Amino acid sequence: MNAFAQRFSVGSQAGPTIAIKDCIDVAGWPTRAGSAALADAPAAERDAAVVRSLLDAGWHIVGKTNMHELAYGMTGINRWSGTPCNPQDPALIPGGSSSGSAVAVGNGEVEAALGSDTGGSIRLPAACCGVIGLKPGFGRVDRRGAMPRDSSLDCIGPFARGMEVLNRVMEAIALNFDSRAAAQPLARARLGVVATGSDAAVEAAVAAALQASGWQLETRALPGLRSAFEAGLAVIDQETWNAFGHLAAGGRVGIDVARRLAAASAAREDARQAAECVRLAFIDQVDRALADVDALVLPTLPSLPPTLAEAEAGHAIIGLSALVRPFNLSGHPALSFPVPVPASHRGNGALKAGLQLVGRKGEDERLCALALHLERTLRRLHY
Repeated sequence: MNAFAQRFSVGSQAGPTIAIKDCIDVAGWPTRAGSAALADAPAAERDAAVVRSLLDAGWHIVGKTNMHELAYGMTGINRWSGTPCNPQDPALIPGGSSSGSAVAVGNGEVEAALGSDTGGSIRLPAACCGVIGLKPGFGRVDRRGAMPRDSSLDCIGPFARGMEVLNRVMEAIALNFDSRAAAQPLARARLGVVATGSDAAVEAAVAAALQASGWQLETRALPGLRSAFEAGLAVIDQETWNAFGHLAAGGRVGIDVARRLAAASAAREDARQAAECVRLAFIDQVDRALADVDALVLPTLPSLPPTLAEAEAGHAIIGLSALVRPFNLSGHPALSFPVPVPASHRGNGALKAGLQLVGRKGEDERLCALALHLERTLRRLHY
């Protein structure tokens, strides 16, 4: 199935190509967020802030990408607008909610794509599809013109196959992004390795990449990771209900999202208050863990992506976001980088898993520089 929900051409024909997730406004085109409930939405009157920045920087926008409906799901399956085909293995889920953006980059249709990440929705599909995905620090990229309009979790960020391209997107869309710093690979760095108990294949992929990196590795603990995951769910449920609950009554929302909205409608205010207490505690915990290292490192996903058939059959999916969602709650920048799964742990074909780097607030550039070093090292070693 095509990665694109709408194809069109906006901007410099000579510029690098980029696709935009269909929850971000492009003037003259409707923003439908992958939902039949928004099938009749009028064309956007103006560009989202990030779209205007890309056009001003000379990018060529080639269309809007498919997504998990209302950005409220992790499989990327969408029976209305289409489920994009995972470029690593068509039997696997592409991941959500920015499924089409990850797929369009992974299969080479565009040089880069924009997605949005409220509970892992850039990093999760990036890991599923074997590409790079960056969730900038909260507030680093202007969200005006994106759905949901109000969010304490959501960030707009890029997908790319290589760090040079990803850095160019960030230079265009991120406030005061230091492209020079991002372009200097950090070979001498200290990283805090967070134990997660992930599946053997994922752990092996991350460990092999870290061994090749030459970085100094130290152990760091994040005991609040599980609580932050649960609090992140409480926050996204309330904020998504506030944004899209009015669509549920029309009968045009897909069954999986309709069920989540129904559950979110019953959320209690005291649960949100408790989640905000967890947020503050977890921010402090991550800040302290980062105090004397350049970044934290852990898997993006605790397991390799499930198949489409497993997801359709009701395979538990929510746990896939256990290692990404907490950093939406805390607001720290986080980047997923594809690393090969060693042969002894591979399923069908040469799958890549996601290695996640988490940095201090305001230091998105440092994450990019670390990823650039990792990219060059693995390329040199023919990984």
